[in-house]
Amino acid sequence: MRSSNPVFSRRGFSRDNGEAGYNAQQPQAGGPAVGTNPYAEGTTNPYATNPYAQDTQLGAPQQARGDVMTIDDVVSRTAMTLGTVVITAALSWFLLPVDEANLGTSYGIAIGAALVAFVLAMVQSFKRKASPALILAYAAFEGVFLGVISATVSTYISPGVVAQAVLGTMAVFAGVLIAYKMRWIRVTRRFYGFVMAAAIGFVLLMAVNLLFSLFDGAGDGLGFRSGGLGILFGVIGIILGACFLALDFKQVEDGVRYGAPREESWLAAFGLTLTLVWIYLEMLRVLSILQGND
Repeated sequence: MRSSNPVFSRRGFSRDNGEAGYNAQQPQAGGPAVGTNPYAEGTTNPYATNPYAQDTQLGAPQQARGDVMTIDDVVSRTAMTLGTVVITAALSWFLLPVDEANLGTSYGIAIGAALVAFVLAMVQSFKRKASPALILAYAAFEGVFLGVISATVSTYISPGVVAQAVLGTMAVFAGVLIAYKMRWIRVTRRFYGFVMAAAIGFVLLMAVNLLFSLFDGAGDGLGFRSGGLGILFGVIGIILGACFLALDFKQVEDGVRYGAPREESWLAAFGLTLTLVWIYLEMLRVLSILQGND
């Protein structure tokens, strides 16, 4: 099963076997799947159930146990990546004023930073290995964009809307994590297919709306960014982000379980950061519409 997150669609965080991305056998990190006999007669690949196994020779030891990804690795890398986003967002908030005299300049810098962050994200998504420097650079430029956007919304709509969006994002993250750990959410092929279909439709619709907004004097396109429709599509975006989190949790869990190389924890941090940024922006949009209508 492939993750909705492009950084998880590479080798290591996906398999096309099994109902939830892996077969039913539960492997040990750093070794073959439990109950699998690597020397069984007729076995062509003794580590076929483990995408991280070394296949240089039959019975070769896998990744040394100290070199495999752990939950602590994922947490620490994610904290570093999100911390970079937060720090650069705070700096841009204070160093790039959004008053009437400087709004145009600050907005231009923010859009430029967003484009750079997008390019860096795409480069990392297609790289064979994680690049910590590239991931942290993406986080820094993304933070600049978020800082200016957040400062603008706080200045012209409501001073408290940014804090509400941050708390809302944290609540979504905590809620999905609890639901996933309690197995209230089951990540299956059907779940994945539904989320991917909905995400593709959502992104295409937003792209069409953006295209129409370029020719619309009011800049609202088809009306998907304001009023009742804006709230509706914002809520849909948040729900999709929550689904992405569930997929990401599943991929990270499987990566840890199968003994992924430690460097893959940077990809986990990158993917989780992308999803959290998505949720925050959608949350900010919904709250901005609600506050603006007051």
